[in-house]
Amino acid sequence: MRLVRIVFAGFFALLLTAGGAANADPLKIRAGWVAPGNWFSIWLQKKDLARHFGQSYVLVPVHYVGTPPMVTALATNEVDIANLAFSTLGIAIQNAGLNDLRVIADEFQDGVPGYYSQEYMVLKDSPIHKVEDLKGKVVATNAEGSAVDVAMKAMLHKHGLEPNRDYTIIEAPFPAMRAMLAEKKVDLIPAVLPFSYDPALRSIARDLFVARDALGITDFVTWQARKPFLDKNRAALVDFMEDSLRITRWYEDPANHQAAMQILGDLVKRPPQIFDWVFTKRDVYHDPNMLPNLDALQKNVDATHELGFTRASFDVKQYADLSIVQEAAKRLQ
Repeated sequence: MRLVRIVFAGFFALLLTAGGAANADPLKIRAGWVAPGNWFSIWLQKKDLARHFGQSYVLVPVHYVGTPPMVTALATNEVDIANLAFSTLGIAIQNAGLNDLRVIADEFQDGVPGYYSQEYMVLKDSPIHKVEDLKGKVVATNAEGSAVDVAMKAMLHKHGLEPNRDYTIIEAPFPAMRAMLAEKKVDLIPAVLPFSYDPALRSIARDLFVARDALGITDFVTWQARKPFLDKNRAALVDFMEDSLRITRWYEDPANHQAAMQILGDLVKRPPQIFDWVFTKRDVYHDPNMLPNLDALQKNVDATHELGFTRASFDVKQYADLSIVQEAAKRLQ
């Protein structure tokens, strides 16, 4: 009888443990985003496709004004998944010392043949017709060390021009770029999506070069998380990544183009027609399996170091863990 009581007690305890695990709260994934159109800005609008949402995890998108504050949030464990530009990735690992940061998925790539590449524009009547003509001129940037900034400076560096020595830099927010160019306060601006398709800008400006001319294919933005978070929550993260793949493929499906335009229009409270380019060949490239181009990312990280923004370069593949997104993709085959 004593043996029976011991066995029964052990069995009852096992049931309680299993029941507690089954009733555990879903993992809360705090995911940072910066610009409308980043996956985390529009993910919840299609959460009806997320089969594991509310069960093994919940997603909490968090907006940041830029990627540098997101590095601080990663360091203090205030965000779980970030979407950092290639330039900020190097700053986070080399300058901020986040050695446990891992690239886990892709956001978008610039310069892939047949797709959009970031534009750098001058006035149509400007005497500037080649990069060398920018010597002694004023160029605009959104922020020192941003991916947009690095691509611009890499292009000018290739043509023998260095900041402060050969040209002057002014920082400005993207919405102000067109007015600054029109008023001739600057001679060159970075025109990023969606601002680059503004008819008012197109009527007065032309491309001098695009980011592809400077850096080739650029893995502009990837997803990152810290290794302890990945190790602790792998099962829930595979579920989350499976749902993310399902959602990104919905957005990329041409059959859903009008609906995707409407979602983005509602997000920024603008007519959806201004997003007629989104998720087409007029947009940047989104990998359907959310796999980053690590070879391109390595070159981008190297360029960031060569321009003096990071203390050293590093082997990107040592800071990547694609096993979660790859396992999730197998479920959808």
